[in-house]
Amino acid sequence: MMTAISDVPLPHSLLLATRSPGKLRELRPMFQAARFAVIDLAAAGVAEQPVEDELEVATTFEENALAKARYFHRLAGLPTIADDSGLEVFALDGRPGVHSKRWSGRQDLRGQALDDANNALLLEQLERAPGISAKGGGDRGARYVCVAAYCDASIAMTERGETRGKITRAPRGNGGFGYDPYFESEELEGRTFGEVSMAEKARVSHRARAFAKLLQRLSAHLTAFG
Repeated sequence: MMTAISDVPLPHSLLLATRSPGKLRELRPMFQAARFAVIDLAAAGVAEQPVEDELEVATTFEENALAKARYFHRLAGLPTIADDSGLEVFALDGRPGVHSKRWSGRQDLRGQALDDANNALLLEQLERAPGISAKGGGDRGARYVCVAAYCDASIAMTERGETRGKITRAPRGNGGFGYDPYFESEELEGRTFGEVSMAEKARVSHRARAFAKLLQRLSAHLTAFG
């Protein structure tokens, strides 16, 4: 039997539907601060299946995030939060966008190896973009986008967060994950997401902004209908 949000006692238990260790590290403190108890997919006993790679096939972050939230809600029967996020590079007409996670096409890779392949393709494509010089000139602007989605037996909702910066020519810092070492934030005094602490990144990141708005909206919903 699926659990409706009104049936969940405080602290509210939610399934955080991601298999990314980096996302889990970033998001758990936010849920704890908002008084939501979360379990991840492994703790919920949801084994990884090949079909999960086919959930993010839509053309928008909103559709992909909702598809994931609904899929894992059906499996676990718990109120579920998922997200879809990506990097949009202006000189590449918004690519890799919704394809950020698997942009390199390397289905055989996971973790850091996949990040490295994606970043290598990013730099290669950006160096070939019109107006980009070999010395780093031209518009290297980009933005990170995240859409966080919530789904239970009766409602679904999404919230969007963004943050702007530019793509560096070489990685800086060992923190974060994905494209973070190449993303120089406009709001972090010229530092990349790979050079700052998790707390500093959370202050301005696309993911923190999307989830903060979603948790605020969810808390208001629970107050009104709990």
